[in-house]
Amino acid sequence: MQHINSAYINGNWYPLKGTDTFSLINPATENCVAEVTMASVADVEVAIDAAKIALSSWSNTPNHKRAEYLNAIADEMQARYDDLVEAHVLSMGCPSHLVGAYHLDCAIEAMRYYAELAPMVDKVEQRENNLITKQPIGVCALINPWNYPLHQLVGKLAPALATGCTLVIKPAEQTPLADIIMAEIVHKIGLPAGVFNLLFGHGHEIGPVMAEHPKVDMISFTGSTRAGIEVAKNAASSVKRVCQELGGKSAYIITEDADIEAAVRYGVEDVMANTGQTCNALTRMLVPKSRYEEVIKIAKQVAEEQVVAEPNQADATMGPLASAQQYKIVKDYIQIGLDEGAELLVGGAERPENLDKGFYIKPTIFTKVTPKMHIAQEEIFGPVLCILEYNDLEEAIEIANDSQYGLSSGVYAKDQAAALPIAARLEAGQCYIQGSYFSMHAPFGGVKQSGNGREWGEEAMHEYIETKAIICP
Repeated sequence: MQHINSAYINGNWYPLKGTDTFSLINPATENCVAEVTMASVADVEVAIDAAKIALSSWSNTPNHKRAEYLNAIADEMQARYDDLVEAHVLSMGCPSHLVGAYHLDCAIEAMRYYAELAPMVDKVEQRENNLITKQPIGVCALINPWNYPLHQLVGKLAPALATGCTLVIKPAEQTPLADIIMAEIVHKIGLPAGVFNLLFGHGHEIGPVMAEHPKVDMISFTGSTRAGIEVAKNAASSVKRVCQELGGKSAYIITEDADIEAAVRYGVEDVMANTGQTCNALTRMLVPKSRYEEVIKIAKQVAEEQVVAEPNQADATMGPLASAQQYKIVKDYIQIGLDEGAELLVGGAERPENLDKGFYIKPTIFTKVTPKMHIAQEEIFGPVLCILEYNDLEEAIEIANDSQYGLSSGVYAKDQAAALPIAARLEAGQCYIQGSYFSMHAPFGGVKQSGNGREWGEEAMHEYIETKAIICP
């Protein structure tokens, strides 16, 4: 078992002063794989000071040199590919053969993508006699989630480095292993001291310190809406920029003239990916009453094709949920759905019969779901799909938009031309049409209580940039 008692601060491994520890549990075996020392407030101060001191030099480093560092990080991530796979298997239980597709490949490509965008900071726009310039926002605190630990880290880290910001990074307590490898990588390539600072801690303890600290210029947070509200409150005292990617309960409209076989398969597989632990999963499938029986037949078939198994099993499509806490949450929601009168098409709260330990749960689909049920309104964050019926397209759009969330959405219609007008009316930061998938070139973020700001795409660069006007005579 590992004992992780040092953070990476100011270019070196720094013994943490905190006395509290956190046990990392392998969700497939329920065995402890590491003990991690949690940072104290004093440790956070050291990390922020290091980032502040490094800011002047790093922000004035030529963009081509910053791009070289990003590409070097990508090269080392590729070299450490197997280690990064193992980190995700141990901490999340993700099937090993799926880790690359779900967690690594896009992250490596993104480092190179943002290296290409590094010159954006130096662009100067002239408006009449005025010059519009850009500069890095400064010291950034990055608080990352446990469901896509490396992917979400890189979505913040890469554009922040490319723009010339310095960083203090806190991964989720449950999933620090990939972040430790990233610290080893930046150390190996010689990233200047103080640019990348990594520490571990309980979000409710050191998160407020990071959010309200006067030397932190921007905070980027991914997590629950409840926690995001607290981050925003803490950040308000110093009037810093806040970028948040929060909860979701995304609606997926299948139209009457869609290819039902393709549309339903896409929707079910989307929800089951990463064992349902995806913030933008299309967990509310809205289907026309005229095609309802056909839909549920296909949905049941696709769900039963899923293979819930140990992470190293070659044909596994779903591993365990990432923690005992999440396991309990998902089981409780399944019971809530039954109590509310929804009907189980497949799945349920029991562990799959072939597994006697681990936080495994069956792929679950509810039918007879009505829009106001808790399972139709609240984020479950597990492999649980709700199927709702609608009479006409206007009702479908109304149901889709009847949510506190607005992170993502989906439409599968007869063709792209038919899907686009529907997508335009959905209140969400993204819409996936005709079976499309995540693209790092597209801005990602939500409306309503799903957050503010954008990650990925060129828009992510703007989150880490301040605009400056030089008024000329």
